[in-house]
Amino acid sequence: MTRILVAVDGSPYALEAVRHTVALVRSGLRATVVLAQVQEEASFLELATQDGDAIANAAMEAGAHLAAPAVVELQLADVPHEVEVALGEPAPTLVDMAERLQCDQIVIGARGMGALRGALMGSVSQYVLKHSPMPVTVVKPRVDEARDVLGEEGAQVMADGVTPLSIQAGL
Repeated sequence: MTRILVAVDGSPYALEAVRHTVALVRSGLRATVVLAQVQEEASFLELATQDGDAIANAAMEAGAHLAAPAVVELQLADVPHEVEVALGEPAPTLVDMAERLQCDQIVIGARGMGALRGALMGSVSQYVLKHSPMPVTVVKPRVDEARDVLGEEGAQVMADGVTPLSIQAGL
């Protein structure tokens, strides 16, 4: 059975990646899903002034909370899944998790916002796409959602008649 790691961060883009994965399963792909949520580790200042274990526990609880909407989507679709929450730098941690958990593929939502309004993919999805040894599907937001985030001009860049749009690498 195929193992698909789906990165979730509580954003609508991550939920779009979950929905894309559900569509793959509904189309006949036999797969189990690993919902991966990464919390950034506490800073040195936080660790020096607060209880490190309490900070780590709060981060793990926050990760589970952010994954909850994705869990509901998978439960409603009756897709087998598990949730993994990790601490670390999000992009490399996602790649490491996928390898450690022996996943066959990564699905990640593109982040249509950033410093440059026209940027279509966020830095985490770009890093995963570049560094993953397994196939990666980056699910872009639907054109109407992109219009809300990127404006009309940015949405036109994305518009090619297919929603959601995806970029696949490593195949």
